Amino acid sequence: MAVHKAFVALGSNLCDPALQVTNAFTALEKIPRTKVIQRSSLYQSEPVGYDNQPDFINAVAEVHTEASPESLLKALLDIEQDFGRERPFPNAPRILDLDLLCYDDVEQKTAFLTLPHPRMHLRGFVLLPLAEIVPDLTISYLDVMPKSCNVVKLARLFQNQGIEKLSNHSV
Repeated sequence: MAVHKAFVALGSNLCDPALQVTNAFTALEKIPRTKVIQRSSLYQSEPVGYDNQPDFINAVAEVHTEASPESLLKALLDIEQDFGRERPFPNAPRILDLDLLCYDDVEQKTAFLTLPHPRMHLRGFVLLPLAEIVPDLTISYLDVMPKSCNVVKLARLFQNQGIEKLSNHSV
């Protein structure tokens, strides 16, 4: 079976967020036929979309998997649920948030999954850790950006926006 490269964003702002993200890296390792290849440092960021909540701890993982994109996303949603994720309203505080960012060079848009992640290019808390572990990665959105753009170049747009790399919390 073919092995695919995927990137997963991890985030938490409840119940010791740094511990939740660290434990989530371990949970990713338990997905069948999936291996964590790289882990970014942890980053602290202000909430987006709903401001009345604690800051987030974010990170990104590179995984190699034999799972399909849909199966991988289902596994991520199962991990969120195992951690106690609730979804009372959009952008609510959360124990764990896992997003499938990219899966090989797949571009798709279904009711269940859009790849690459449709708002990744707007989120410094995703781009900065992603640029840390795969500086040569390029992403493209045919309906948003007509050509590919390097994640380091995109991340520079967010480097002065209150997102702090936590050097003493790398995993």
